[in-house]
Amino acid sequence: MRLNELELIWLRTLTPIKPPGKRNKQTEPQECLFSKILNQIQKATWIRLRTNMEISSVPISSCSKEHQKIYQEWFRFADSDTDGRITGNDAIKFFGMSNLNRQDLKQRLFLTKRFPFPKVWAIADSKRQGYLGFSEFVAAMQLVSLAQGGHDISHDLLSSNVDLENLNPPVMEGLDALLAKKKQLHKVNENEVNGTVVVEQSPSALWFSSKSSKKVPLSSVTSIIDGLKRLYVQKLKPLEVTYRFNDFVSPLLTNSDFDAKPMVMLLGQYSTGKTTFIKHLLKRAHIGPEPTTDRFVVVMSGPDGRSVPGNTIAVQADMPFSGLTKFGTAFLSKFECSQMPHSLLEHITFVDTPGVLSGEKQRTQRAYDFTGVTSWFAAKCDLILLLFDPHKLDVSDEFKRVISSLHGHDDKIRVVLNKADQIDTQQLMRVYGALMWSLGKVLNTPEVMRVYIGSFNDKPVNEAATGPVGKELFEKEQEDLLADLKDIPKKSCDRRINEFVKRARAAKIHAYIISHLKKEMPAMLGKAKTQQRLIDNLEDEFGKVVFPRSRSEEFHLPPGDFPDVDHFRDILSGYNIDKFEKLKPKMIEAVDEMLGYDIPELLKNFRNPYG
Repeated sequence: MRLNELELIWLRTLTPIKPPGKRNKQTEPQECLFSKILNQIQKATWIRLRTNMEISSVPISSCSKEHQKIYQEWFRFADSDTDGRITGNDAIKFFGMSNLNRQDLKQRLFLTKRFPFPKVWAIADSKRQGYLGFSEFVAAMQLVSLAQGGHDISHDLLSSNVDLENLNPPVMEGLDALLAKKKQLHKVNENEVNGTVVVEQSPSALWFSSKSSKKVPLSSVTSIIDGLKRLYVQKLKPLEVTYRFNDFVSPLLTNSDFDAKPMVMLLGQYSTGKTTFIKHLLKRAHIGPEPTTDRFVVVMSGPDGRSVPGNTIAVQADMPFSGLTKFGTAFLSKFECSQMPHSLLEHITFVDTPGVLSGEKQRTQRAYDFTGVTSWFAAKCDLILLLFDPHKLDVSDEFKRVISSLHGHDDKIRVVLNKADQIDTQQLMRVYGALMWSLGKVLNTPEVMRVYIGSFNDKPVNEAATGPVGKELFEKEQEDLLADLKDIPKKSCDRRINEFVKRARAAKIHAYIISHLKKEMPAMLGKAKTQQRLIDNLEDEFGKVVFPRSRSEEFHLPPGDFPDVDHFRDILSGYNIDKFEKLKPKMIEAVDEMLGYDIPELLKNFRNPYG
């Protein structure tokens, strides 16, 4: 039997694979050659699967300290505007010293070797931020060094068996002379005035400052996210404030909302394995109380393991949870943040939600708006996992309301059929069909929802129930789910843009609705009666905005983008419609210009400079 066949058999019999422990020499019989080979394959397989569960990025620790100092000096030189980010123009100038781009491009294509720099940038900027930070710069330099050594650049090159710690920095022609010249011109590397160091605020910090009213030109931003911040403050936020979008739809965005790591929320009924799922991914339990049915826990990266209460985390400016204060102390006392050092949490934040109860317990035992909280998190999250237990497939009315609150975020939803090894293959087929039928009644979408089948815990799969076919299926499903999780950081910037555009369109529609209601109010008498009539016939008023009586009032608004009528009516009843603002065309034009010109121009400026 060949070794690769033996390894394949071993892979099929280990799901999930546990790290090999210490053997007991007293009770264990003498090993034969065959068992020694199996043990080596087991160790290699465990290391490989443990690596696959981590986000594919090269940490700076893979580079020696001596080389880190060299790269730090290079990074400061390449960063022309000293903002800690290397954008496309800086990269083109600096990478040009490597001599790779001076080779004849036609000859390289003839030799079936691709021009390296487009791939170098794409691999280093895997999150598509439009710039290189220091860690991304180190990865780019390592790729350039490997390209100079004759390697073909690929996404798997840095994660292969290359000795990155002993990999020499690339040869950059003329760089030493330029560095020496820069040192002579700038002997003092501090920005001092009369003996005091001047601390400069970043442009993005000034944009969110209430004291700063000066407009920042689009050319001054250094990343896509910074550009979105600038556009929000200067063009979208004034529209939201004028028509109270934050009271009706979503709170105003802060700096931390743009800079937050991508989030994954787990939803499900009681005892579907949500907390165990996170524990399975992290290979350890997060800090906090024992699993309960009434607590939201955000699991995120931190220097050490600790738990932060909800009231504290909600007022921290660097955390994207300030909007949760509107749900009151009753919720914040059931909310906490669990911090722990973990490579996966450096890229993704998990939201562990309490199980959805059934009957009156969901309403009487929780003193906060559970559906409202889940809807708030759904708007912030990049991925929503709905977990189901094969023995409890019936979707309760309470869980239906929770799923309905996810309206507008259908593209984020994935379904996980957990604990599937507790039933045999025939029962699994029936359960899968029943689950799809139940989801079809709850999720109003024509597309078939992706369902992952498996047993996501640290216990071995029950092969007696599932058989070898089920075991192989669970392995492939787990690999697909892990691949989805690994892609989240890479798609995070694209998701931010998508959510920003959705928010801008929703704010426009909201402005049209508010201004229409204001227009329907009388100038003098009968205001209270007219307001009540507008609230009672709100659905008809929405129709007047979509299909106005005259062409001059036609705004070409899609009916599917309008807010939920009942939710809008509940909030509207607490306001005086006569106090609302009339339509301000200049604000609408500013948002249209942002959607039609500014955002495409921003994406164009920060695309791959070699693409």
